[in-house]
Amino acid sequence: MLDDPVLVNDWHVVARAGEIAGGEVRAVRLLGQDLVLWRGAPGVSAGLSVWQDLCRHRGAKLSGGRVADDCLICPYHGWQYDSSGRCVRIPAHPAQPPPARAQATTYRLTERYGLIWACLGTPAGDVPAFPEADDGSFRKVHAGPYLFKALGPRVIENFLDVGHFPFVHAGFLGDPRHSEVGDYEVETAAGGITARDIAVWQPDPDGTGESAKMNYTYRVFRPLAAYFEKRTEQQRFSIINS
Repeated sequence: MLDDPVLVNDWHVVARAGEIAGGEVRAVRLLGQDLVLWRGAPGVSAGLSVWQDLCRHRGAKLSGGRVADDCLICPYHGWQYDSSGRCVRIPAHPAQPPPARAQATTYRLTERYGLIWACLGTPAGDVPAFPEADDGSFRKVHAGPYLFKALGPRVIENFLDVGHFPFVHAGFLGDPRHSEVGDYEVETAAGGITARDIAVWQPDPDGTGESAKMNYTYRVFRPLAAYFEKRTEQQRFSIINS
C-alpha cells in the first residue's frame, strides 16, 4: 500500500452508491490496497462496510465470500465476520468463541453525492465540497469510472489544464487559432488552491454549436481531487473529479 500520509488520510471514491445492493460483495482497490466492499442483507441492516480484503484465518480474499445474517462469510473456511469486522463464528469449532485477534481490518467510509468514499487512515478533513449536488437547478450526471494509463496526479494535472484545449479538443473546447490563455488570479487557503476567471474561447462549449468565451474556475482540494466550473451569463457547468 502507498504510505504517503496525505493520500492515506484523505477520502477517495471507490464505487457508486447505487452499484452496491443489499447483500452484495465487491472487490475494489485503493492506493495499492485490496479492499472488500459489502452491504448488509436487505431487511437486516443494509449497512455498508469496507475492509482489507483478507480473512484473518488463512489469508483468503473475503471478496469471494457472501453475506448471510448480516455477516460476511469467508469463502475458504466459512468464518463469519459481523459488521464491526469481528469474527463471530468459526464453523469448525461452533461452540468455541472466536479469539479476539480474529478481527478484519476495517476502514472508514461515507456516502456523498451518490458516491462511496473510503479513507485508509484517519481523515484529515471532510469529503470535498460540491454544493451543486444539492442545487435543484443542476442536472446531475455520474460519469466514469475511466481507466487511465497514468498516475493520479497526472490525471488531475490534465483536468486543470486549459492550454491543451485548442489541440486535443479542437472544434469543441478550443481552436488552434485562439490558443492564448490570459492572466488569472490564484488563491491558496486551508481548503486548497483556487484559480478564478480563466477566460477560454470555445467553438462549441455546450453542444449547441454556438461559440462563446467561457470563464473557468478551478479548485484543487487534495492531490487527487479537484473541481471546475465554467459559466456564461446564462449557464453553469461543474465537475468534481476524484
